[in-house]
Amino acid sequence: MTDEHGGSASAVTPHDPVTTPAPDDPEPTAPTDRIVALDALRGFALLGILVINIWLFGMPAVAAINPALYGNFSGMDYLAWLVSHVFFEQKFVTLFTFMFGAGIVLFLESKDRKEQPGRRLHFARTFWLLVIGLGHAYLLWYGDILVLYALSGFLVVWVWRWQPARQFALGITMFAIPSLLYLLAGLGYFALPEDGRAELEAELLASFGGGFSPEREIEIYQSGWVDQLAHRVPVLFEFHTLGFLFEAFWMLGGLMIIGMALYRWGVISNRRSTRFYRRLFVGSGGIGLALVLVGVWVREAFAWETLPVITLAFQFNYWGSLLLALGYLAGIMLLCRWARDGVVVGALSAVGRTAFTNYLLQTVLATTIFYGHGLGLFGQLSRVELLGMVVLIWAIQIPLSVWWLERFRFGPVEWVWRTLTYRKRQPMRLED
Repeated sequence: MTDEHGGSASAVTPHDPVTTPAPDDPEPTAPTDRIVALDALRGFALLGILVINIWLFGMPAVAAINPALYGNFSGMDYLAWLVSHVFFEQKFVTLFTFMFGAGIVLFLESKDRKEQPGRRLHFARTFWLLVIGLGHAYLLWYGDILVLYALSGFLVVWVWRWQPARQFALGITMFAIPSLLYLLAGLGYFALPEDGRAELEAELLASFGGGFSPEREIEIYQSGWVDQLAHRVPVLFEFHTLGFLFEAFWMLGGLMIIGMALYRWGVISNRRSTRFYRRLFVGSGGIGLALVLVGVWVREAFAWETLPVITLAFQFNYWGSLLLALGYLAGIMLLCRWARDGVVVGALSAVGRTAFTNYLLQTVLATTIFYGHGLGLFGQLSRVELLGMVVLIWAIQIPLSVWWLERFRFGPVEWVWRTLTYRKRQPMRLED
């Protein structure tokens, strides 16, 4: 998640002259000096993430891990899961994480050009991202990704100057580590005798939702905020310690470093040829989609047995999502070339420029709908109805983002983040 882009001087209007602040008076990049394709891609990713996050907002944890274990899983509800899984699950968080890595390079390159202390400012903005993320995670929603982004951001910054080929190789290697660990776990499962498999499966099911049954989890999230907090804290502590060390850092950090390479190669910033993006869209997108569909077949072949599903069948979506996300990236780059000034690109760009605000707004809206301090619909809606809630939230966020940026330079959370980072109040209204 980033709110700073580098851009060419031609992107700046005569009414917004570029000035170079003194190194001891660092300032953020002007909102006029932006790369539209980056904003549009970030907005596209942010909206798509909600399709999967809505499962965590509105259903017990077991439903997201193995959908066959909770609720109706036939007819239209199965189709809702299938579309969400094939086209959205992990694809959009992959895009978003690419953008975070690219944003680190953009930020530091911008500070280098202005002879400002880039790494110090990076650590400052990442620290405040961590603070905001901790508040979001522990006070509102256990599915937060900001904390993991911040923790990873402190570490991956050290390779931002590497050559892109080295970055890409490191990123792929890191990304492969969780895949390998899950593969070994799955093979170990099949090496067990039948009764050992059943015992392991029972222990795994008991661990979902922080060790609570789906019924108890529903009761907790339909109750008050204090009961929710008591459930969230131990779950999050495990996510932010063991989960980060053994899985999240390798996956997210790897994708961030791949994003750095993609930016350095000009892929994310729309600097490659139209032919390149067409080939990437068809080739990478097609292979990725095929892998994901094979993964669905493998799940069915395993009869949705939980441990094989989350260790072996998931491999196809894990790697297929990386390729399909690259296909999506290419599609957005082409869209920005063919309809740069169109309504769709404009709407996506507005959401992307306010991505930090919109990410938190999704949580506020969703928890108000599902949790006990709001409408209390947690565990009450089908998968089809959950997708309806996604459309409803989109219908609020998209026009609100466009309306806001017609009046203000930044989203409200982006403004707070910039002000904290630079320790100086930033101008907010366009006329400031």
